[in-house]
Parts: sequence; C-alpha cells; structure tokens
Amino acid sequence: QVQLVESEGGLVQPGGSLRLSCTASGFGRGYYTIGWFRQAPGKEREGVACISSGEGATYYSNSVRGRFTLSRDNARNTVYLQMNSLKPEDTAIYYCAGADGALAYSPHGVIPTNYKYWGQGTQVTVSS
Repeated sequence: QVQLVESEGGLVQPGGSLRLSCTASGFGRGYYTIGWFRQAPGKEREGVACISSGEGATYYSNSVRGRFTLSRDNARNTVYLQMNSLKPEDTAIYYCAGADGALAYSPHGVIPTNYKYWGQGTQVTVSS
C-alpha cells in the first residue's frame, strides 16, 4: 500500500520561498514517479513538477520552471519541492502524488490522471 505524507504548507509573502516535502512508502522495486500538483479555488488541478526514481529525471510545468526545484533524499524516501520567487497566483492546495513508472521524461509526468496515489494536500498561501 503506497502512502504519501506531505509537510505543512503555510503563508508566505510575495517573492518569498517555501519548501514542501513528500515522504513516500510502499513502492515496489520498479520505477516510480512523485509528482506535485496544485488546485486553486474554482480551478482545475494543475501539474507543477515531477521526479522519477532511478536517474532522477525531472519535469517542470511552464508556470513554475525556473522558480521551483525538485530534489530527493533517497535514504528518507522523501522528495522536496523548493518554491522560490512565489507569486500570489501560486496560492493553492498542493498535493503530492505517486505513479508507477518513470513519467518525468515527458509532459505525461504532470497529468493528474496518470497518478494513482495521492497525499492529503496542504495549503500554500502567497499574500502580503
């Protein structure tokens, strides 16, 4: 049984930074991908970024590329999403999700329907 546990989000001022973490358990020996998604009120869930196991390929959506960075700690089975230069439009509930297979080599990695396992979500608010 795959489980994903996210860290708490928070309130940050525009231009500030925040780091989220996602600790995964239950994946088998094959490749898997951890993705980050977000959903703002009244909007569809949007793919943010993803990272695959093995070589650690990453993929970022255009809206966050250059501002958000993924990293991982394999010993802790944890993926980190470092968010810099935050904007009010980054305000949303952020979810980490897990999928079997290495999806981070293409935009498939940021399509929500490709993910089977989901965390509980955490609120990130960017406001002065």
